[in-house]
Amino acid sequence: MSLRIAVALAATIGAGMLITTQAEARPDVVGFRGDYSPGTIVVKTNERRLYLVVDQGRAVRYPVGVGRAGRQWAGTTQIDGKYRNPAWSPPSDVKRDKPSIPDVIPGGSPHNPMGVAAMTLAGGEYAIHGTNAPGSVGGFVSYGCIRMLNADITDLFQRVSVGTPVVVAR
Repeated sequence: MSLRIAVALAATIGAGMLITTQAEARPDVVGFRGDYSPGTIVVKTNERRLYLVVDQGRAVRYPVGVGRAGRQWAGTTQIDGKYRNPAWSPPSDVKRDKPSIPDVIPGGSPHNPMGVAAMTLAGGEYAIHGTNAPGSVGGFVSYGCIRMLNADITDLFQRVSVGTPVVVAR
């Protein structure tokens, strides 16, 4: 019986370490191909990665969560606002799917899906934002927003400004 407990405990600790490693991901500079100007954000939905182009041939890469089936999109836009600890009001499609969700979730709340920072995108209800659910990063999980680990959105937030071009590709 104690062997079973030891095995279960080891499995639990191992799973916790795996989740912790995933949640502590940091951006890294990688080779990058594409005809994008330095400073452009490129989201590759199928890779579930966001790239900030540094120069020709290099970009800072971050893991992201992207739109789930039926919620993915592609196109070109730009950052039109930057916010730290933003309050969040669910868009109509989220409210329709989850009617019990509050009309506003205050910034800083552990239930706020925007995490520690958000950068809104022009032309819609989408944003690049942090998350208080780090296990969702790397999946097809959102209603169309781009989710990042809170440490990563904090890093990206400091590197870009309002007007930064954003390209989302499938």
